[in-house]
Amino acid sequence: MTDPALSRIADALEAIARHVTPASEAAVDLTAAPAYHWDGSVIRAVDAFAPVDFDLLAGIDAQKSSLLENSRRHAAGLPAHDVLLWGARGTGKSATVAASVARLQREGMDVALAQCATDSLASLPALFHLLRGTSRPFILFLDDLGFDDAGGDARALRSLLEGGATARPANVRLYVTSNRRHIVPRYLQEQDDPINMRDVVDDKMALADRFGLSLGFHNLDQDAYVAIVRGYATRFGLSFEALDAVQWATQRGSRSGRVAWQYVVELAGRAGKRLS
Repeated sequence: MTDPALSRIADALEAIARHVTPASEAAVDLTAAPAYHWDGSVIRAVDAFAPVDFDLLAGIDAQKSSLLENSRRHAAGLPAHDVLLWGARGTGKSATVAASVARLQREGMDVALAQCATDSLASLPALFHLLRGTSRPFILFLDDLGFDDAGGDARALRSLLEGGATARPANVRLYVTSNRRHIVPRYLQEQDDPINMRDVVDDKMALADRFGLSLGFHNLDQDAYVAIVRGYATRFGLSFEALDAVQWATQRGSRSGRVAWQYVVELAGRAGKRLS
């Protein structure tokens, strides 16, 4: 004979289960936040979206201009490209994506950023399904993408960019950053393969070819690096010596926008000033 108390508890638990919405199905207002994060199953609004000021990104004026114009077209509902931003680390690829979106939002354009971790690529069809439910323009950001070879994941992403039932919706454009120009590695011995050599090369380049706009970010020369430091220092009322800035970069083995910003953080710390 069943205990009446246990039956009541079981009934109550069943009733609760019927009314609890799983986290992956929880309603998220895709029209309210400036940025979102997709973790492979759940999309969440970003609490504090505060990228670097677009005007502070120096030494990459041509790349900034091209990306901003493409983003503005997408935000306005006009034809726009998926974008590949490739090149040396620390040169402003990721910062330019976020800063471009923030600039358009300050101009009053209704566009949002949605970032997806590169280890969640298999979940992109589910994300596309969610974003089809709104007419709001989205820029889907995949940061630091790379594949060991042109295998299944690379081919799957190619199909999402072009063709197939799971292709990205019209209100979404993909912005991808990579240290590699073709995303997948290229090897010199490819040229020595006498059998279908062209097929091997074409397969490896096929993913990068899906992006209508490809922007290269390159290492800076010394003058450009110092100019970036000067722009930051002027903005925040900091003084510096060019030689000191160069020595800072030399110690780190790199001249880049990232290193320039790190030096400015050091300057502000020395001066007891806040960067705000």
